[in-house]
Amino acid sequence: MITKDLILRIFSAANILRWNDHIRPSDFFELDKQSHKMIIAYIVAKFEEENGKSVDWIKLIECGIFELFQRIMLTDLKPEVFREIMSKKEKELNKWVLENLKSDLDSLPRGFGERCRKYFSETNYANKERRILSAAHCLSTKWEFGIVYPWNSMLYGIEKTKQEIDKRVAVFDDLFGVTQLTLNKKYYGFLDLCGQLRFQQRWAQAFRVQKTTVLGHMLMVAIFAYLLSLETNSSQKRRYNNFYASLFHDLPEILTKDIIKPVKSSIRGLEDIIKQYEKKQVDERILPLIPESWHGEMQYFIEDEFSDKIIENGKIKRVDNAADFDDDKYNAVDGSLIEMCDKLCAYIEASMTLEYGINSSTLTKSKEMLYKKYAGVKKNNLDFKQLYDYFLN
Repeated sequence: MITKDLILRIFSAANILRWNDHIRPSDFFELDKQSHKMIIAYIVAKFEEENGKSVDWIKLIECGIFELFQRIMLTDLKPEVFREIMSKKEKELNKWVLENLKSDLDSLPRGFGERCRKYFSETNYANKERRILSAAHCLSTKWEFGIVYPWNSMLYGIEKTKQEIDKRVAVFDDLFGVTQLTLNKKYYGFLDLCGQLRFQQRWAQAFRVQKTTVLGHMLMVAIFAYLLSLETNSSQKRRYNNFYASLFHDLPEILTKDIIKPVKSSIRGLEDIIKQYEKKQVDERILPLIPESWHGEMQYFIEDEFSDKIIENGKIKRVDNAADFDDDKYNAVDGSLIEMCDKLCAYIEASMTLEYGINSSTLTKSKEMLYKKYAGVKKNNLDFKQLYDYFLN
């Protein structure tokens, strides 16, 4: 089971500042960067498949998680310092990272920890997937820099930084997905819209420390859903679906912003109206930004996102338990698991703010409600009470 220490490590990425030696219109955090990176990696990998190249999606997901762990352990080293250290002491640095993650990795099932060790010790492990992630990293950095640059155009060395970023992106021009994103404004528009979710704060009606954004929240939900899918011995296709359905589950909030639950449930039928509006906006403003061949999968991920679903005879069908359809032919997704991870993240977000000594009736009541409603839930072999009890006091 996921340890409390590992949960705290993942959440700590929401405190790691980026570009903190530059003037910036708002703060940039590592968790948001990693979430944006994983979305871009999805785009690049999908284009690679369309270009006839194979992608190991499980390795892509897991290597992305491994890289997040590494970045958290090494905190906020400047990129050039990080690259310099890695070029001379990569083996020793990775060994240190693994030693400090040992207890967390050992608690995870189905060889996840061993694959993490292989990633850090074997340079040829998942070469293709590593390269896609590296390209996504550079494109996400370039997107951030596009916002930072106008505020820092007078600073010494800023033009050199711009040239270095452009040079690093150009290294990946052989990847079909990278050329599509850099040359096609429509596809880049999808990348841009997803990036904007970093400016939407969670719990906007309550003062919080540490603050999390919708973009960062989506990645946390995706990581928890993936790791808990390992606990339930899910097939690779279910793990893939659970991760990406979680990563995109709040995508409509690009267009609607976060409408809190009390508002949704205050008027009978209002939640259905909001869902219909979201679907219309997604169909008209988000789906046109990605290739038509991806529309079905994206709609499957984000519509009715908290229901267990399968695809049968080409049609989406709601089911009581996706675990009963753990066969690739059903293309199952555990929407109920995604909901549990979404609510667990909300519970942890409220708990951590209260632990800082901030007196908030909104957060206190929300924490109590979430615990009462979700802590006792058991599904398949998962017992969420242990995870909730980590933050009970």
